[in-house]
Amino acid sequence: LSVSGRVDRLVVLPDKVLVADFKTNRPAPAAIAAADPAYVRQMAIYAAVLGEIFPHRAIEAALVWTDGPKLMPVPENLMAEALAELGRGG
Repeated sequence: LSVSGRVDRLVVLPDKVLVADFKTNRPAPAAIAAADPAYVRQMAIYAAVLGEIFPHRAIEAALVWTDGPKLMPVPENLMAEALAELGRGG
């Protein structure tokens, strides 16, 4: 599987890695459940790749909505669901 993308922000700490992507949608969604599923899928792929690069660190993902601005964490369970859908061809 080949993955291509550009991470907007990456913070590598001794115990965790935070990956963030900026989004300019206006208005920003009120909750992660209202975000475009493609954004959750994007962050899930980033987190999966970073988990391979940094196997002993927790990986946290977040969307940063420039309308606000607002930091919106992307929960692990949503990323896992997005990856599972990709595996099923969705």
